[in-house]
Amino acid sequence: LTKNHISLVLTLDSMNPNVRRVEYAVRGPIVQRAVQIEKELREGVKKPFTEVIKANIGDAHAMGQKPITFFRQVLALCSYPDLLEDNKFPEDAKKRARRILDACGGHSIGAYSASQGIECIRQDVARYIEKRDGGIPSNPDNIYLSTGASDAIVTMLKLLVCGEGRDRTGVMISIPQYPLYSAALADLGAVQINYYLDEDKCWGLDVTELRRALNAAKQHCKPRVLCIINPGNPTGQVQSRECIEDVIRFAKEENLFLMADEVYQDNVYAKGCKFHSFKKVLFEMGPEYSSSLEMASFHSTSKCYMGECGFRGGYMEVLNMDPEVKAQLTKLVSVRLCPPVSGQAMLDLVVNPPLPDEPSYASYLKERTAVLAALAEKSHLTEEMFNTVPGITCNPVQGAMYTFPRITLPQKAIAKAQEEGQAPDMLYCMKLLEEEGICLVPGSGFGQKEGTFHFRMTILPPTEKLKVVLQKIRDFHLRFTQEFS
Repeated sequence: LTKNHISLVLTLDSMNPNVRRVEYAVRGPIVQRAVQIEKELREGVKKPFTEVIKANIGDAHAMGQKPITFFRQVLALCSYPDLLEDNKFPEDAKKRARRILDACGGHSIGAYSASQGIECIRQDVARYIEKRDGGIPSNPDNIYLSTGASDAIVTMLKLLVCGEGRDRTGVMISIPQYPLYSAALADLGAVQINYYLDEDKCWGLDVTELRRALNAAKQHCKPRVLCIINPGNPTGQVQSRECIEDVIRFAKEENLFLMADEVYQDNVYAKGCKFHSFKKVLFEMGPEYSSSLEMASFHSTSKCYMGECGFRGGYMEVLNMDPEVKAQLTKLVSVRLCPPVSGQAMLDLVVNPPLPDEPSYASYLKERTAVLAALAEKSHLTEEMFNTVPGITCNPVQGAMYTFPRITLPQKAIAKAQEEGQAPDMLYCMKLLEEEGICLVPGSGFGQKEGTFHFRMTILPPTEKLKVVLQKIRDFHLRFTQEFS
């Protein structure tokens, strides 16, 4: 065995050490255990529950959300063009499908596309951005279609990370953060610079905290990038216009490249909150900012009212990028040939949905409105329910698809977790999974202030199932507190 082990080319010791450092809590040990439990249930193993409810990831359709009919009709027509002769499909769906197919090689979505994405779809994305931002121009040449927003974010970070030692690129990310960022930075060997959101101010972002984090990081790296998630994941906050202006001023003053992750832009629920795109605010602040601040913004088909995660559609728009660097970006994306063409087609429908004078508009609007209204209802329900439980405090879920409540854990539970070499909120979430069949992600997987504990839960389950989940968590929390008191 030892001889065989020595003869292996690839071992834990010889593999890329950056990959070993990568962690992605959203699909980490708890989710792996949840999959095992599902298998045990299928094999007839008796549990105190009959199903595992995976509230760990923002996967709307897996939680029972129905797809938008028009989107799937067009995708069906693109996938099997013979259906274009079928009178069951509305004419506007057929028109969209023909336009997409005409832009594909051999009139087939099975063909490769241009690496930057199909041109007419990039034009539609640019028109969508212009309309969203009140007429501020968008150039299709600055649009890059991608395999979900994640792919574009990692690609942009690849371009930005360079240097050695104290000159190594530092990337500022919010804590709590979506672990794609920490995972990508570990993989690229970049320096992660943590700035903390203020839980007491509804997970607000304060430029004073940005400056503290930046100045501390300058001692050991070269800060070059500032990442913002708005609306927030996992924290669900929606940034005010004033906050966005402050962030833009800070990024310009400190000569930082700004990355704006805006994949939840339609998911805003709280009264008085409104989504403002970073690009719109940037241009409204005038040419002093809009002509010089380098920025990339990201959107996806996976969230909002669509929830079409599996199609892996997304885009990024780059602003004020050096033309020579842009040529390098185009080269980099060409190495992977192109994003999935079905995902590009789905994105086209998101940015170019049925118009009021088209046959599918009424059903599209009804379905879209129903999804967003249900999410708003569930965001309020979740906040209210958690705040009735002693030892759980939950900020308003202003936007996105998650709640990130703070949990007070007994000292005995903290000590037990430390004995077992795991984070206390990991112990809590693993015990919740084993006893109630509910799969959440511990706050330690997203980052949190020392001495605080949280979990992230999606608000995606159907309302009646969500009520059951919330009641089970309530009962478990009281039982857990009693057990370790």
